[in-house]
Amino acid sequence: MLLLLAVGLFGVRPAMAQKYRTAAGMRLSPGLYGLTVQQKFLPKATLEGLALAGPREITGTVLAERHFGILGPSLNYYIGAGGHVGNNKDSGAFGGVDAIVGVEYKIALSRLVISADFKPSVEFNSDDWARFPTAFSLRYVLVKEKNTGLFNGLFGDDKKREKTKDKPKNSSQRRGLFDW
Repeated sequence: MLLLLAVGLFGVRPAMAQKYRTAAGMRLSPGLYGLTVQQKFLPKATLEGLALAGPREITGTVLAERHFGILGPSLNYYIGAGGHVGNNKDSGAFGGVDAIVGVEYKIALSRLVISADFKPSVEFNSDDWARFPTAFSLRYVLVKEKNTGLFNGLFGDDKKREKTKDKPKNSSQRRGLFDW
């Protein structure tokens, strides 16, 4: 089932949906807070790592996410899946599988990305067998995406332009007064 989800998430459509390659920052949700790091590995896909802590537990999560542009590359929605491991002070070590759906916005003329998401999870070896948290993240872009300038492509790209050759003159055409 995870294989089918991965093929569906990362299969087709080569359009760009993000304006950065690597971003890191803070993640805040009710009961848990911590660090988030996103790394782009395909044109529209990222791996996100979360290191979260709360009053009674710590967790680490890895998610594969597929991004889709809304009104251009600055505003995206994303879906994904992954897994987590953690330790609870009361019940000990636990693990589980996660899904995620969210929206993110790369703030124009800055290196900041804000996002809000819903990340349901199913846990094994834990008192909580299912969780349905929401979260807010603020990330700083560490590595920008190339060729994402404001005027890039507006006047054409010299590298992609094909050279056109002059058509050979047809000798049967009449010559004008100034044609030599």
